[in-house]
This record gives sequence, structure tokens and C-alpha cells, in this order.
Amino acid sequence: MTETPTTFVPKPSWPRRIARGLLVLLVVLAAAGFLYENISEARDRRFNPMPGRLIDVGGYRMHIDCAGQGSPTVVLDSGLGDSYVVWQKVQPQIANFTRVCSYDRAGIGYSEPSSRPRTSRVMAEELHTLLKAAGIAPPYVLVGHSMGGYTVRLFASLYPGEVAAMVLVDASHPDQENRFPPALKEWKKSELRTAEFLEFGMPVGIPRLLGLCDPDPVIRAAECNFQTASEEVAEMKSFAESAAETAATGSLGDMPLAVLSHDPDKPSAEFPADLAKPTNEAWEKMQDELAHLSTRGTRTIARNSSHYIQVDRPEVVVEAVRTVLEQARATPSAGSPKP
Repeated sequence: MTETPTTFVPKPSWPRRIARGLLVLLVVLAAAGFLYENISEARDRRFNPMPGRLIDVGGYRMHIDCAGQGSPTVVLDSGLGDSYVVWQKVQPQIANFTRVCSYDRAGIGYSEPSSRPRTSRVMAEELHTLLKAAGIAPPYVLVGHSMGGYTVRLFASLYPGEVAAMVLVDASHPDQENRFPPALKEWKKSELRTAEFLEFGMPVGIPRLLGLCDPDPVIRAAECNFQTASEEVAEMKSFAESAAETAATGSLGDMPLAVLSHDPDKPSAEFPADLAKPTNEAWEKMQDELAHLSTRGTRTIARNSSHYIQVDRPEVVVEAVRTVLEQARATPSAGSPKP
């Protein structure tokens, strides 16, 4: 009887077995991380519900939260990567004397992402669309923190008849990248790489597991998510273009303007020690230049405050808003549409 030859099947080598095992482990960990992140986000938002409302602005929705009564309406614009919550110490106080709205830029916080470029000009246009769609009529007092200063200046340039006054809260200067110490550029590249790591790891819960999400549950509910991390990276990459757009806007004329600057003795703790002093000196000069954007501009240094004046010294921001608001109300034509 003829025997049927047995087919020889070589067994996988140990390195191949280990590689397959590691791949399976990575897939399992990624799936577990994905579930963990989504469950955590849902839990955070269930126990810390979104204030305000979502408004359709043409295929996607943006988040806006308004309080108080009166005109002009104060519009609060956050800095790079920040959601509406950065104004939570300021907004309730302003609501005592006029209507005030905070919002999330597209892709930040509760707002859905936009497919448009993430430059400040686009953000100003999107803000205008949001205010119109939400039924919030001009005139406006615009308050911009950090990079939000670019957005409000571009808004005033694009829609000059709708802006009655402005407050710049430790706002970015369009020439700062050229006037900061050259070594700061390497530090900023490092910051971008960190932001990209958070963007990459967010879908599988790595930032949350590493304790990099904010401990404040309200901030965590708004900002600890992939779309916010992705938008922050996009804003960082578009920062130079946003600066160039802002540089072209020119003067604010005689618009009531208040420029608030952080305490020179409290430079950002994020900067390397050897760069903090020259960076802060350049910042001080540029803040003074911002105050000269208007013939009615003033500058106030918020003592004992870091970059986030609205968090460290909210009363300084509230008083500045009150002052420019009163000046705008004393000028009946302020914010009226131009023919």
C-alpha cells in the first residue's frame, strides 16, 4: 500500500510568535483605551452638562453661552486651544451689567470641527456667522485673550461698523515671533511636538491615563477630547499665518480700547528660565504698542497675575470691560453699521 506523503508545515519561529503576540496585545490595549476614553468623555459630560446652546453655522454647529441683558453685547474670545471655560470667573460678573457671550471656536470644546483653514481670519468670519445665526445683534464689545486678540482685531477690521469697543487681555502681538529670542523657536517646536503627541494619544486615552487632562471636571469635560487636541495643533501650525493676517489690519481709530498685561514679575512658568526675562521684556514693549492701536487706548498691568489675567485677576478684566462699555454707550454712533 502506498502511503500518502505528509505535508510539512513549518512552525512559526519564536521571533514571529512574539511579534504576533505583541501585535495582538497592542490591538487589545488600543481597543481598551478607545473604550476607556469614550466612556470617560461621556461620563464627564453627563455630570458636567454644556451650558448655552449649539448653533448651526452651515453644516456644523458651534457652541455659544450668553447671560445678562443690555447692549452692547460683550463677546469673549479665548486663546489658542482654550474653550469657553477660561472665562468662567469673568462672565457672571459682566452679566450683572450687560449681555455677555462666551463661545467655543470650531473644533474646540463643544463646537464641531470646521473644514476651513484654522487661521484667525477664518475664525473671525466663523464668529460673525455664529453671532448672526444665534440672533445676537451688534454692536459688540470684543474681548480677546492671547491669540484671541488676533481674532477680535480681524473681526473689527472685517466688520468695523459692528464693533463698539475692545479689550485685549495679554493679547498676542503680530510681530512677536520675530522679536522674541531666537532660541524660543526651538522651545515652541518642542511644544508643538507635545501637542501632536496628545492629539495622537487622545483617542486611546493616553493623556487621561497620564493625568494630563485638567483636574477641574468642567474644564476636563469641555477640553479633554480628540477634536480639541486636534484643533489646538492646527491653531499652532497656523499661528504665523494668523499673525500676518492681523498685522495687515491697521489702526482701530478712536475706538475705546483697554489693553491688559500680565505682571512683569510673573512671566510664564512654561518658558525656560534663561528665556523668560528677554521674552518678557519684548512682550512688555509690544503690549505698549497694542495700546497705541487706538487714540483712546489705555494699558493696565494686572499685578500678581500671569498670562491668564481672567483667571488670576478676573476683577481687572471686568473693570476694563465696564470702562470701555461706558465709553461706547456715551458714543451713540459706536458700532452702528457704516453705509
